[in-house]
Amino acid sequence: MIRPAAAVVLALLLSGCADTPPPEMTTRARIADSSLPPVKGFTQSLPTRPMQSNANIAADFLALHFQLESGRALPVFTRFETPITVRVTGKPPPSLTPDLRRLLTRLRREARIDIRETDPSDAAAGVTIEAVSRADIRRALPQAACFVVPNVSSLSEFRRKRRSPDTNWSTLTRRERLAIFLPYDSSPQEIRDCLHEELAQAIGPLNDLYRLPDSVFNDDNVHTVLTGFDMLILRATYAPELASGMSESEVATELPAILSRLNPGGDGRRVTPVSTTSRDFIDAVQTALGPGATTPARRNAAMSAAATAQRLGWQDHRRAFAYYMLGRMTQLQDPALAQQYYASALRYLEGTPGTDLHRAYIATQTAAYAIARGDGAAALRQIDPSLDVAARSENAALLATLMLLQAEALDLTGQPEAARAVRLDSLGWARYGFGSDWAVRAKMREIAALNPRGERKS
Repeated sequence: MIRPAAAVVLALLLSGCADTPPPEMTTRARIADSSLPPVKGFTQSLPTRPMQSNANIAADFLALHFQLESGRALPVFTRFETPITVRVTGKPPPSLTPDLRRLLTRLRREARIDIRETDPSDAAAGVTIEAVSRADIRRALPQAACFVVPNVSSLSEFRRKRRSPDTNWSTLTRRERLAIFLPYDSSPQEIRDCLHEELAQAIGPLNDLYRLPDSVFNDDNVHTVLTGFDMLILRATYAPELASGMSESEVATELPAILSRLNPGGDGRRVTPVSTTSRDFIDAVQTALGPGATTPARRNAAMSAAATAQRLGWQDHRRAFAYYMLGRMTQLQDPALAQQYYASALRYLEGTPGTDLHRAYIATQTAAYAIARGDGAAALRQIDPSLDVAARSENAALLATLMLLQAEALDLTGQPEAARAVRLDSLGWARYGFGSDWAVRAKMREIAALNPRGERKS
């Protein structure tokens, strides 16, 4: 499974990893100290129910479960057939346990999965989450940020079995023992993002699909916590009608009744044509966002992705994503042209339901441009609707970025007291999103430098 950590290109000044993992490994993630305000965290999840028809969700379910990201087909459906136990080993950071418990609660409540935490000493645990250093992960998989492997319980065991059939997803007939490797020396948000993605793939689908606008099972990495769509897919995964070892046709036969029961509102929605994502587009995105490519090569790859999207007639978030990449890669050399790319991206997002979060990311770009031009009022118009979207999506890095931009815009519009209050309020979110004090302060300086009235004030 390929999981490019494309998060670095998905936010104005958000930190993230830009690594592309090797084929058929799921991945993602990246530090914390402090004189800043305490770290803030999310306490309530507000997922939006999927907006697709059940027929489309069924097609997505099959594509997610019966194919790896490399394109290789999986012969049978697999899942855990017994209650799932999860243990944490290694050196877990303080944020990991509360974030894991929130996630397990959501999986029990929303996906109705029988999953619980067990003692770290429980060697029989179905899922082991081992917190190790980034250096250890890089030594095991040089381009991975975090990953999940079947039939092992530790990084040392993975090293021993790395080339064994035991660690090959395509040979599984059911899931009994897996390990997730997360870096403990990362920001709380990036650790949590790894946790959501890797645990979801440990117990559920192994594929990612660019065509999904509202899912973590998408290599664009817009969504960082499990969505309502994801919870429905996981709940269907553990429906009693299904079992490990079933063929794709057998699962397809059961899905309509399962989805009608779990998501009755999806039966009456309009069925849209399923548009698969071409390998040309996937390869271009991986070149544009992955390691090793030169700046011209990245930009050429982004242009190739946009050309592919145009040639295939896509009108959705995938075409918007290509323009977003072009904007990010153009804005230093030609800021005005970058704004045209962002405007093009927004046009396609406006016609695609479930893309509020995508538009919030673009708002960081367009608002930053407005601030750099001294137009605080225009920046506020773009930022204000996005704040609630970032909060509902539990994206602290995006929320902190928007709030820091909002503070600069308030300063530009003659509201220094309001700016000071927003800036102070942003710092707890920034500590969760970016991690260490130095990373938070660097982010503050970056955004303050946009303000043409000079880098501010404390």
